[in-house]
Amino acid sequence: MPKYHFITGLPRSGSTLLAAILRQNPRFHAGMTSPVGALFGSMLQQFAAGSEFGPVVTREQRRRLMRGLFESYYADQADKAVVFDTNRAWAARMPALMDQFPEARLIACVRNVAWVMDSLERRYRANPYELTRLFNDDNERSTVYSRVETLAQRNRLVGFPWSALKEAFYGEHAKALLIVDYDLLVNAPQKVLPLIYRFIGEEAYAGHDFDNVQYEAPEFDATLGMHGLHTVRPKVGLEERRTILPPDLFEQYAALSFWKNTAASGANVIAAQPAQPKDSQ
Repeated sequence: MPKYHFITGLPRSGSTLLAAILRQNPRFHAGMTSPVGALFGSMLQQFAAGSEFGPVVTREQRRRLMRGLFESYYADQADKAVVFDTNRAWAARMPALMDQFPEARLIACVRNVAWVMDSLERRYRANPYELTRLFNDDNERSTVYSRVETLAQRNRLVGFPWSALKEAFYGEHAKALLIVDYDLLVNAPQKVLPLIYRFIGEEAYAGHDFDNVQYEAPEFDATLGMHGLHTVRPKVGLEERRTILPPDLFEQYAALSFWKNTAASGANVIAAQPAQPKDSQ
């Protein structure tokens, strides 16, 4: 049976890119968001307190059912040594994951939240003849302000994973969490990947090709009405650009990078260090 690790974090922060790189290793299986996280939550509801079956399903039966969900879904990956399951909900499920897989590690991809919003806004504007499912009505999608504020709500595309990750970052299982900054991943993947391998306790793989990364999911993106959302450019690198967000909106969300302050957290962080001032002598 394979070992399980998990990829989570903010949208538009490199999780699909990281999975596309990791899957170049023939010992690994990785992909974009899987349904396992949603199935996990749905199964919990079936035997939670107050449910019809709650009183008759023991704790050990619940544990076995949850474990069986992973084993059944990934039965066709039994030849792989490591399976990475991707879902933004995993950061909010760390107590259950650590109980199921004590040796598992959670890799969370992050990015300046203002640039996350900028990236999503660009995808929205690139599909001007589509009403994406990311918004429920015309009030939510009417302007860049309403769109960004909607996405930032605690139960929406950006606000939920941000809140879940903050919970995990300061939680009791933080040592099993690795924060990977998007800018560093795309600027120096050859430095970041060995650190990820070390974190998960695997031998580094020399065959990664950062100039030929392949991944896209057009059918999934089409159902969201947001074409290109999970398309990875072949060559890993940072695309320099100016933001299309109004300055006040950009400044508001740029202040939300809580992972830069590790003083109260046991989490591991891979991020660029600020330049140190030179000694003047």
